[in-house]
Amino acid sequence: MSEDVRILEETVLSHDWYLLKKTRFEHRRRDGSWQTLSRETYDRGNGAVILPYDPERGTILLTRQFRFPAFVNGHPEPLIEACAGLLDDNDPTTAILKEAEEELGCRIDAPVHVFDAFMSPGSVTEKLSFFIARYRPADRTGEGGGVEGEGEDIEVLEMSLDEALAMTADGRIADAKTIMLLQHLRLKGLV
Repeated sequence: MSEDVRILEETVLSHDWYLLKKTRFEHRRRDGSWQTLSRETYDRGNGAVILPYDPERGTILLTRQFRFPAFVNGHPEPLIEACAGLLDDNDPTTAILKEAEEELGCRIDAPVHVFDAFMSPGSVTEKLSFFIARYRPADRTGEGGGVEGEGEDIEVLEMSLDEALAMTADGRIADAKTIMLLQHLRLKGLV
């Protein structure tokens, strides 16, 4: 830990789906003075996300699934997203290869790690490892759809990068991790 942070008290508020804590701590400000603060953090573990792309056909693979938090915040449609999942006890590469098989029904041979990012650092501890990978139609090994026992009911979408970027412009794609990877593909000229 940093010498600029002193933990005073931690209280577990919930440990049902994931871990929600309230922490009282002191933080040394830039002027050297100490300030006492209280924050809640939601710890769901770290994750990985991947955007498979086919440069020859100009296509990408995405998922569509119901997300209750988005629903209660006024987004009635299932979210269109890049394939993602928690690391559990795996390294990011192993985890995302497993997720691509489960969710997309796609075998990925050579995922390329492009960056890591905190998605909501004001309250959520999760850090995501972002990947891209080439795929071909022959890499599709099944229907995908996720793991029913984990509550997943995932539709696999194959579309052009241009179509997906247009969907970000009109709000049909509203997931930050997906938008970041779509922009990465466009900026690097990979599709």
